[in-house]
Amino acid sequence: MLDMLLPAGVAPAIALLLIAVSFLTSAFTAAFGIGGGVAMLGALAGTVPPSVVIAVHGLVQVGSNVGRTYVQRAHALWPLVARFTAGSVIGALIGALLVVELPERILLGLLGAFILVMTWLPKPRIPGLASSGLVIGGGLSTIITMFVGATGPFVQALLLPLKLEKRQLIATHAACTTIQHLLKVFAFGALGFAFSDWLPLIGAMIVSGFAGTMLGTRLLERLPERWFAIAIKAILTVVGIDLLRRAAGF
Repeated sequence: MLDMLLPAGVAPAIALLLIAVSFLTSAFTAAFGIGGGVAMLGALAGTVPPSVVIAVHGLVQVGSNVGRTYVQRAHALWPLVARFTAGSVIGALIGALLVVELPERILLGLLGAFILVMTWLPKPRIPGLASSGLVIGGGLSTIITMFVGATGPFVQALLLPLKLEKRQLIATHAACTTIQHLLKVFAFGALGFAFSDWLPLIGAMIVSGFAGTMLGTRLLERLPERWFAIAIKAILTVVGIDLLRRAAGF
């Protein structure tokens, strides 16, 4: 019976594993803002056909991020989300045109370098940088997500220099990535990807992901601000270095 609800090539055991991974990664992302999307991408890459990984990951992340945005909506800074969205719309249009043309390793290298620079180097105080930077960053990250899937660390790195309080950072990040993944899903749909075969499995992953979001939000409330900042920088650094490693082919 379960086999009838699953896409071709996905065994019931694999489906249950992905549902469990969705719970764990959503909990982690709700507590720290990043990391879960990358882990979810890795789980999908090892269990489903490569040709569907980015599209399926995008729809799963829409559900996960919508839940996180709803739970933490009171802390989101919506003017920042609006600026990010303006760039993301342009980025989705460009990304849909380029999705089969740009080398993935170049994008991985640029993404890794950007994350490390934004995390560790001092940022110049230029009037209007926060607003224009989010528009440009929204466009670039949406183009990149069409190729590599999980750009949550990129978006986090864009927001980190704005010195937001931890709840504002997590909630604003959730809203931005919701928009970004939604635009990506629309783009893949326009390119002809058939999501219908995957909807039962994706739906189950979204439900388990929302349960994980509730758990992760409770952890966020208990995490001291100082340790939160240290954890975010540590995670961004590890992700940035790993992206450079993958870009180099190691």
